[in-house]
Amino acid sequence: MLVRLSIRDVVLIERLDLAFAAGLGVLTGETGAGKSILLDSLGLALGERADSGLVRHGADQLSVTAQFDLSPAHPSHAILRDQGLDDGEDMLVLRRVVTRDGRSRAFVNDQPASVGLLRRLGETVVEVHGQFESHGLMNAATHRGVLDAFGAADKALTACRTAWDTFRAATAARKAAEDDLTRARAEEATLRHAEEELSALDPRPGEEAELAERRAALMNGEKLAEGMAAALAALGDHGSVEAMLRTAQRHLDRIAAMAPSVSPIIEALERAAIEAAEAHNQLDKAAADIDLDPRHLEVTEERLFALRALARKHGVEADALADVLA
Repeated sequence: MLVRLSIRDVVLIERLDLAFAAGLGVLTGETGAGKSILLDSLGLALGERADSGLVRHGADQLSVTAQFDLSPAHPSHAILRDQGLDDGEDMLVLRRVVTRDGRSRAFVNDQPASVGLLRRLGETVVEVHGQFESHGLMNAATHRGVLDAFGAADKALTACRTAWDTFRAATAARKAAEDDLTRARAEEATLRHAEEELSALDPRPGEEAELAERRAALMNGEKLAEGMAAALAALGDHGSVEAMLRTAQRHLDRIAAMAPSVSPIIEALERAAIEAAEAHNQLDKAAADIDLDPRHLEVTEERLFALRALARKHGVEADALADVLA
């Protein structure tokens, strides 16, 4: 039953609190006394369409709160539980706030709710009879509640509700378990695919640096070849630098007995000739090792880019890919 109606800033009403006792309550008054304002205010709390024109002049918003005392078997408890809301311990509080710009907010037991839920709950606690009002008995949604109340089926309702709640909990648990299994299978497939990718690539620690160095050399092969050819030309064909150093050494050897001071020079020329010969040999080998085949560059880049892509995918450095596989 309706036990309290609180109205704030509705049309001419600035503040009004009405308390209702059990039994019949009658609101009387002549035309224009404000009886319809009270019904309009109650309608707002029950989820009826809001009109910003109802906001009192000078106020920013209106507020209506209707408080109902419910029996333990009242159908509104089931509605509240279905919506995951507090059932208020046999007390239902419906509140509606409407601002001057037409915005509307609804609350059920001080918890934010939709106007549709407010209307649905209102249909279970208030029956409005009037010339142009709809009757609850004509609403198919109320028929089950009327029959249950007529049959005094409180115990059966409680047992049915308990069984239904148990069934819903079991269904939710099953759904959660199925979701977990689906996620686990998806993760297993992902891990298997990752393992296959890593095994197929077979990365080695330090391989990225080697490939990057090789790629740079292949990309600059022509420049390297030109530079080394120029260096070989500077050294002269057939080791002419070494030959000149040896010639100078022989000339000094002939006068070494007469000028002992040239001995260090002879030794220096010996070392220079040896180093020149070694440099010439290494330069020959390096020039021969230059790879100018574009297919080798393509293969090297494919391998390097595959390593880096897989490293980004797993969020690690390329050298750590072998550890991921392990």
